[in-house]
Amino acid sequence: MSEEDPIKIHREATTLYDSKKYEEAAEKFLKAAELYEKVQNFFDASYSLFKAGECKFFLEKYEEAAEHFMKSAEMAFGKSFNRFGVSALEYARDCYRQLGETEKVEELQSKIKELKEKLSTSF
Repeated sequence: MSEEDPIKIHREATTLYDSKKYEEAAEKFLKAAELYEKVQNFFDASYSLFKAGECKFFLEKYEEAAEHFMKSAEMAFGKSFNRFGVSALEYARDCYRQLGETEKVEELQSKIKELKEKLSTSF
């Protein structure tokens, strides 16, 4: 029995996403993220988590979306994909805004601001 192919699953997820089948797409993106992580492809793992978060966001499942965005950001920052990590945090912030969690929104907003300042001085 062969290993499942993360690239194939990622492609299927993208097709579902493009067809606005967000629930199925989210499941495939999460599966792809898991497989990418196993083979140490952290960029695509982080990206797949991000896309799963987007799917959940479109489905107005903001708690799940925020969870995926936060995991995506954590993985991205862990591998120095900082700009990508900031984008994930911005989405997570928007999820918490939809959930009315003002404290989390403010916390993430100040973290985003701090990270953006750091990034702009790192060139």
